[in-house]
Amino acid sequence: MKSLETMARYKKELTECARNLKLPFLAEHLDEILHEAQEKQQTYSEFLSTCLMRELRDKERRSYLTRLKFAGLPARYDLDLYDFSRTEGIDQRQMRELRELVWIRRTYNLLLVGDSGTGKTFIASGLIHEAVKAGYKAYLLTLEELLVCLKTKEISRPPMKTYKRIMKAQLLAIDDVTLFPLKGEDVLLLFKLVNCVQGKTSLIIAASRDLTGWLEMAGDEVCAAALLDRLLYCCEIIRLSGKSYRMENRKTIFSNQQIGTAPQKGLMKVKKRTKESGYC
Repeated sequence: MKSLETMARYKKELTECARNLKLPFLAEHLDEILHEAQEKQQTYSEFLSTCLMRELRDKERRSYLTRLKFAGLPARYDLDLYDFSRTEGIDQRQMRELRELVWIRRTYNLLLVGDSGTGKTFIASGLIHEAVKAGYKAYLLTLEELLVCLKTKEISRPPMKTYKRIMKAQLLAIDDVTLFPLKGEDVLLLFKLVNCVQGKTSLIIAASRDLTGWLEMAGDEVCAAALLDRLLYCCEIIRLSGKSYRMENRKTIFSNQQIGTAPQKGLMKVKKRTKESGYC
């Protein structure tokens, strides 16, 4: 039987080799793995397999956490919690097909159209999370964030880093589209991006209304038509309708105020009193 000094020397050499080979899990948990091997009386091949498999699982875990960190997801993104009874436009079978992610491998796009609160961001975020879990590089950002990135990437390092991640993504979700009018230069920037990633990146577009009229407002009809042509070429369009989740589940400061009622009537009364008071 080898002396304790010899075993300690081998363990030190193994730890150094693991660090030099960039195997952090093995270097940190070597004592635990060796103890387990002794208890189970593993063969050399079993011990080596255990070391490599546990390092590989840890590498996959760290890679997942890194992708999840940069994905830009909001607080809620679990599609298991999606309430199909609240909105119309997508059923459980269609959601299952989307979650299988075959459309990403085929580089199809997804256009989610619906009023505020109908679940566009939730679905987009959930699909981004599903893609991250499956090993894809996927990101969610608003149209405003995307345009700022495209306009400032040449003069600032953070936007350039974001741009490089976008260009390497297999799935990119753009939220809050059509919320504000575009300029001609904005349409051109979007066209260049979509044209560049077409065929290698799937896009999720979350919009509150149809894209055609919104893009036409920018004034560059030729560029707008070319952008729509590329977005809609291989694209599934899902139109969501229903009551706003936020309005049905709105929160209040006072505990005795009823929650979940639509505030439209109250807002109309406030507007009426304001008008009568001369503040409009």
